[in-house]
Amino acid sequence: MQGSEFAELAAFIAIADHGSFVKAAGILGISTSTLSKTIRTLEERLGVRLFNRTTRSVALTEAGEHLKARVRPALSQLGDAVESVNAFRDAPAGLLRLNVSNLAATMVIAPILAGFATAFPEIKLEVSVEGGSVDIVEGGFDAGIRRDRRIEQDMIAVRITRESRFVAVASPEYLAKHPRPQTPQELRAHNCIRFRMPDGTISPWEFERNGKKLVPPVDGSLLVNNIDLLLRSALDGVGIGFLLETYVAAFIREGRLTPILEAWSPRFSGWHIYYPSRRQMRTPLKAFIEFVRNTPLLS
Repeated sequence: MQGSEFAELAAFIAIADHGSFVKAAGILGISTSTLSKTIRTLEERLGVRLFNRTTRSVALTEAGEHLKARVRPALSQLGDAVESVNAFRDAPAGLLRLNVSNLAATMVIAPILAGFATAFPEIKLEVSVEGGSVDIVEGGFDAGIRRDRRIEQDMIAVRITRESRFVAVASPEYLAKHPRPQTPQELRAHNCIRFRMPDGTISPWEFERNGKKLVPPVDGSLLVNNIDLLLRSALDGVGIGFLLETYVAAFIREGRLTPILEAWSPRFSGWHIYYPSRRQMRTPLKAFIEFVRNTPLLS
């Protein structure tokens, strides 16, 4: 097989997997016009049409489905073979594409970027930050980082940070003007800063004590979809926030935020990195997981 033929087949599989020339071009790092030309060349060489294309959709023809079924396993094996050679290198190398939530970007990625770049200069790290659930296979990512409850069941998930808990916090200025709540139910009388999730729902405030769970209705004058804005509002005394303790620990130590209802604070199992169970773990991903799990700030 010539090099150009391999590139054509890899381009074909990328489009077949993502159902879009635009998405496939972005993942392959080429222009859409170049990708279209590559597929036209492949179709002309094979003498068949592989895709039915309209202005709104891309679908495989019968010939395309047949080719996909034969080519994908072969390309996967070739990829695994090339990846296996990485074991003989002095240092891991290659591209690592991660998709992470907004909070994971702040709490997991940001603290380790400089150290990881120094430790593995030959690994190119691409981080895509998105709030909602993402199909990492469709997006062409090696792995994702999110809470365990937001990870699909067919993924392998590895915890990479220590456990924490969610805490209700308020500034001393706010508590000086409002009676400190003693139970979650008393939050009804307070200005609670709520958070809208990427899917449009408002994040519930879940409390737990001695095996008993409570989800009290909360309300307030401020609703945000940015966690940093929520934190800043709590610091400025706007109201009570509900945040990860590890995220606000420094402000609690400084006395700028006061935890309340601590006996009711629910456990957070930590951030998890996840990847497809059917895919061989690539060397750059192995290096990343080991580095994060051995970072004192996170472990």
